[in-house]
Amino acid sequence: MAAISREEVAHLARLSRLAVTEQELDVFAGQLDVILQSVARIGDVAAGDIPPTSHSVPLTNVLREDVVVPGLTREEALSGAPDQAENRFRVPQILTEEA
Repeated sequence: MAAISREEVAHLARLSRLAVTEQELDVFAGQLDVILQSVARIGDVAAGDIPPTSHSVPLTNVLREDVVVPGLTREEALSGAPDQAENRFRVPQILTEEA
């Protein structure tokens, strides 16, 4: 027995504002029926003794220790800049005052 009828597919198409031909109604009804049966099978397999999870395997964050290391001086950072002004990188303006 089909889980979804052509009439239900036509109703869903109207609600979704989709133009569906008579031939497409039959095709979509069959496809949606397969999807609904697959979802129902998954529901049958789900056991009450298995806790719900968000991932199939446990997640573990692998983080390194935060270590302070010396960075570049201002002069070193600006040494490769194509253009600089007031000890800063100078870049072309991309936004206008009106934006």
